[in-house]
Amino acid sequence: MNQLTELHDDIDRRVHSIREDNADWLCGKGCDNCCKRLADVPQLTAAEWDLLREGLAGLPTERLQEIRREIVTLTDSTARPVICPLLDRTTGACPVYLHRPVACRTYGFYMQRDLGLFCRDIEKQVADGALPNVVWDNHDAIDHQL
Repeated sequence: MNQLTELHDDIDRRVHSIREDNADWLCGKGCDNCCKRLADVPQLTAAEWDLLREGLAGLPTERLQEIRREIVTLTDSTARPVICPLLDRTTGACPVYLHRPVACRTYGFYMQRDLGLFCRDIEKQVADGALPNVVWDNHDAIDHQL
């Protein structure tokens, strides 16, 4: 098992624990809010790019062409927030979900508030007193491991 796989397993265990303790946690299948509101394009390590390439290799040529067009549009734009070029906007699903980068795996569960890397919907629930156990700025530990 490589270091990236170990990190993914650790993240998956923590996310599972959070979901068990908070049955109404917003992040889950069907929620694509973070994919539509990225502060910027996520920065990936070489290992994450390798894994992402594996996922992309399994996509149909037509879908890859759509993704390429989205990426070109992104490179020509300074508009924020960014919509993930991989997001299937019709279904709200990630076509490379099993191969997604750490930034995507952790969004909504690990937060860097000063960088704007957090879910606004979760922030609202915290402000309303619904999620008292949210820990802000806990993403630094993940970045260190990555």
